[in-house]
Amino acid sequence: MKPLRLIGAGCLAILLLAGMAHAVKPGKAMSVQMHKGELRAAPSRLAAVVSTVKYGDRLTVQESRSGWIKASASDGASGWIHESALTPKRIVLASGTGDAQLAASSDEMAMAGKGFNSDVEKQFKDKNKDIDFTWVDKMETYLVPPTQLQQFMQDGRVDPSTGGAR
Repeated sequence: MKPLRLIGAGCLAILLLAGMAHAVKPGKAMSVQMHKGELRAAPSRLAAVVSTVKYGDRLTVQESRSGWIKASASDGASGWIHESALTPKRIVLASGTGDAQLAASSDEMAMAGKGFNSDVEKQFKDKNKDIDFTWVDKMETYLVPPTQLQQFMQDGRVDPSTGGAR
């Protein structure tokens, strides 16, 4: 029984060390790799947007927590952004290369992270030709202003850090 516990403890230690090695270190510079990113007041998609950043902007890491990075921009703005929106590579926009047009939006990054992209959507539509996607396409165009979203969460007593009720 003791050798099994020792092996388990060793595996746990290796996993913890691997996780710490993956963590983004404070002070590290990272680039925004999407068309437009949002710095938020808390590490949650439901938290208020405090500032926006654009493709290629360099951010300085302050801390990281559960897939979110607190970073500061060159204009002094500071907030939380999901790590999938950032890359350690320096992005240089060369004239005429179209790099900015290749950048993904935050919604595209989120969908791709869930395994859903335009190719998957096309395959699904091709397999389900009898389904009318008109209203789905229409709903995708709706934009809820951040102030309205914040009011909705306040009225519903939603805790942005957990997504649940307060």
